[in-house]
Amino acid sequence: MAESHGEAKGQKAGAHTETDGGHHGGAFPPFDSSNFASQLVSLAIAFVALYLIVSRIALPRVGGTIDARQNKIEGDLAEAQKLKDESDAALKAYETELANARANAQAIGNETREKLNAASEVERKALEEKLAARLADAEKQIATTRTNAMSNVRGIAADAAGAIVQQLAGVTPDANAVNSAVDASLKG
Repeated sequence: MAESHGEAKGQKAGAHTETDGGHHGGAFPPFDSSNFASQLVSLAIAFVALYLIVSRIALPRVGGTIDARQNKIEGDLAEAQKLKDESDAALKAYETELANARANAQAIGNETREKLNAASEVERKALEEKLAARLADAEKQIATTRTNAMSNVRGIAADAAGAIVQQLAGVTPDANAVNSAVDASLKG
């Protein structure tokens, strides 16, 4: 047992010594030309494996992601175009309705103006007729008053003429002659 313990100790010590003082006289293993063939085979296997992984797994996923993104973009663009067309149609409908509303308001305004003009014309004509009737009544009153005044003036003028002739001539004139002279003077 002692030997195996010592051997184990020696192996440990030897292993320990080898790792601590592991300076070999050869080249770095990847740069050692005797290892190039196995390294090239390993490199080829790694590249083939990497190529298979990339071409079979990664590229389809990336391609699928790109296709999904492209489809999403195209769908969004189609949706945006659809919404733009709808908004353009809504804007056109709004503008049409606005033009119709303006035309309707204009027509209502014109109709109201025509009604008011017609009503004011009717009122004006009624007022003119009323004023014409009042004017005719006033003219009749004036004519009546004038006739009355003229008849009074004629009577006063006849009395005054008779009194003047009597005063000047000292003779009482004939009433018919005085009335004829006053009538001739008023007509002429």
